[in-house]
Amino acid sequence: MRRRHVSVALLTALIYGGYWFLQHFQLNGLDKVSVKPRSQATTTTAHGGDSYASVPATNADTIRMASFNIQVFGHTKVNKPEVMQVLAEIVRKFDLVAIQEVRTDDVVPRFVELINSTGRHYDSLVGPRVGRTNDKELYTFIFDTQSLEVDRSSAYTIDDRDNLFQRPPMVASFRARGPPPEQAFTFTLIDIHTEPAEAESELNALAQVYRAVRNDGHGEDDIILMGDLNADEKKFGLLKQIPNISWVISGVPTNTRGTKTYDNIIFDRTATVEFTGHAGVFDVMREFNLTLNQALEVSDHFPIWAEFSAYEGGARGRLAEKSQAVPAR
Repeated sequence: MRRRHVSVALLTALIYGGYWFLQHFQLNGLDKVSVKPRSQATTTTAHGGDSYASVPATNADTIRMASFNIQVFGHTKVNKPEVMQVLAEIVRKFDLVAIQEVRTDDVVPRFVELINSTGRHYDSLVGPRVGRTNDKELYTFIFDTQSLEVDRSSAYTIDDRDNLFQRPPMVASFRARGPPPEQAFTFTLIDIHTEPAEAESELNALAQVYRAVRNDGHGEDDIILMGDLNADEKKFGLLKQIPNISWVISGVPTNTRGTKTYDNIIFDRTATVEFTGHAGVFDVMREFNLTLNQALEVSDHFPIWAEFSAYEGGARGRLAEKSQAVPAR
């Protein structure tokens, strides 16, 4: 009888020990297993934090926005079903994705159709073809119409009369659905893909763009710049000198090979108080259990993301202090 009690106690200890281990550690690898502590943080704050944070569960009170350079997004990639399924699943995790490197006009409608094949309701806003070379690109916003609405009349490409950009950025204004229109978070996005060889000068020019969009007379204070900057925060130049400017990715690789920080989301931290402090780099390899080569088929960049309150000022009941750029629907 005593031996039976000892066996039960031992079994209980083993079960509890295994549960405790899995809660605090994770196993990496197959042929070469490594053990590492589980991160206690699931989010990152501006200027640093957990690098590969999990995307928070869907919350009607928040808006999750991402930026994603889908490397050479054209017919070749569209004709790879396994790649397209991963891309569609990535987009479904966010309310809005600003995409760079779309190469052909007919790619986006086919992509949105695939995203919506599971019963979702996404739409797109596509800019004109831009670029000085034959490899022109189309900036694209893909967004969930159940959580966001866009003012299509607000969309435009920056008038680059001085030829400061290889691909002049695209601008568009959105408003959160769900809250009453007068309480909903409204914001203007700037989508950019800098030219690697000209990143320094283009980042300096982006400081002018940011100020121009903020002071365009529409009264919108939440200006969010997102995209592939081809530079980390150490090289932001004049953009970094804008008072109260903040960015969500710092010291964390955003390329698939894990060697460079190229992508970021930037805003005025005193104006865009709707930022919840949750942000990160979405590790496609880990999320979908891909090899490096499989992940590179998807893109040579990981998506980056940030979360914002769906309510203006970050709290229910607060009236929006800006123009009604996005009409009620």
